[in-house]
Amino acid sequence: MLGNFIYSNPTKIYFGDNVQKNLVKALSGIGKKVLLTYGGGSIKKNGVYDDVINALKSTGKEVVELPGVMPNPTVDKLIEGCRIARENNVDFILAVGGGSTIDYAKGVSVAAWYDGDAWERFWVRQENPKPGERIIPVGAVLTMAGTGSEMNGGSVITNRATKMKIGKVFRDDVMPKFAVLNPRYTFSLPHRQMVAGIFDTMSHILEQYFTGDDDSTSDYLAEGLMRSVIESSRVAVKDPENYEARSNLMWSATWALNTLIGEGKSQDWMVHMIGQAIGAYTDATHGMTLSGVSEAYYRHIMKYALKRFARFARVVWEIPAEGKSEEQLASEGIDALVAWIKEIGAASEITSLGVTEDMLEGIADATIILNGGYKTLTRDEVIEILRQSL
Repeated sequence: MLGNFIYSNPTKIYFGDNVQKNLVKALSGIGKKVLLTYGGGSIKKNGVYDDVINALKSTGKEVVELPGVMPNPTVDKLIEGCRIARENNVDFILAVGGGSTIDYAKGVSVAAWYDGDAWERFWVRQENPKPGERIIPVGAVLTMAGTGSEMNGGSVITNRATKMKIGKVFRDDVMPKFAVLNPRYTFSLPHRQMVAGIFDTMSHILEQYFTGDDDSTSDYLAEGLMRSVIESSRVAVKDPENYEARSNLMWSATWALNTLIGEGKSQDWMVHMIGQAIGAYTDATHGMTLSGVSEAYYRHIMKYALKRFARFARVVWEIPAEGKSEEQLASEGIDALVAWIKEIGAASEITSLGVTEDMLEGIADATIILNGGYKTLTRDEVIEILRQSL
C-alpha cells in the first residue's frame, strides 16, 4: 500500500432495526431550534415523519420544516434553505431522506451564513469555510441507501441555469454529527429508486477500485463490498422487504463512500463526472446516469489497466482465468458487470434517460475532467463514450 493519508470520520452511526429509538439520545445534545428538511412527503406516508417528530418533541425542540427537496437539489432550493435557516437562526439541521436531502442539508449548513455567492465559492471554486465562519451542524435519518452522504462531507448541487451539477466534498466539520440507519425505512422505496441506489453504491466502489497497481488493502476491502452488493442486490430485487439483504445494501453503501476504501489511492471519478453532467441536462435519476455510461467508460479505459480489470473479473465475478489472456479475462469482467446491470434493472444506456444525439457536445462541455484514473480523458473521448452509451 503506497499512499500516505490521515483518516478521520466523526459521524456517529446508529444502525439496525428499531434504531430510531436512539434519535432522542442523538438529539439531546444539540440546540433548541431544528430545521427539519425532507423531500416530497413520502416520509409522512411510511411513518418515518412521525418517528422523527415524536423524537423532536420529546426533547423539547422547536421545529422549522423545510420540505420539497428534489432528487437533484438546485441552487434556487439552496438559496431558499439558507434564507429560512438565517431567518429562524436554527441551531441544527436534521435531514430525513436519501442522499439528495442530506447533500442539501450540508449545502445549507455551510452556505446559510455566507453573504456572497455560495454556488460560486463552494461548488465552482471548491473552497471550504474559513476558520471561524459559522457552520450549522447536521444530522441525518436515512431512507434510501446508495449515496453514502450520511457519513461523508459531500454535497452535490445542480445549477439549472448553467446546466452544471457539481459535487463538493467538505471537511470533517461539515459531516453529519450522527446518522440513523434503519433498513426498514428503505422498504417503501420505489423499485427503481432502490436499484438506482444499488448501482450508485457499486459505482462508488468501482471508481475507487480502478486506480493504482500496488497491492493495496483498500482494494481487498472494495472487492468484499462489491461481492456483498452483488449478492444482496439479487435478493433485494426479488424480495424488497428481505431485511438481511436491505441491511447489507445499506451498510455497504455507507462504507462505499465514507472515505475508508479510497485511502492510499488516487481515485477515478470520471463516471460520476459524466453522469452528473447528464443529470444536469436531463434531471435523470443519479444512479441510472452512472449505470448508463459505465460499460462504455470501462471498455474505453480497460486497455490501460488490463491487470486490474482481469483481477476484477477473477475475484469479484469468479470468472475462471485458465487459458485466457488478460485482455480476454478483463473483457469478460465488464461483460459480467453489464449483465448484472441488466439483471437488477438499472439503465444500460442513456437514451432511456432522455439523452439525445444533439445533447452530447453540451454534456461533454458540462463534464468536469479529473485526473487520478488510468487515463485522463479529452473532450473528444467524453463525446465518444457518450455516443457509445446511447
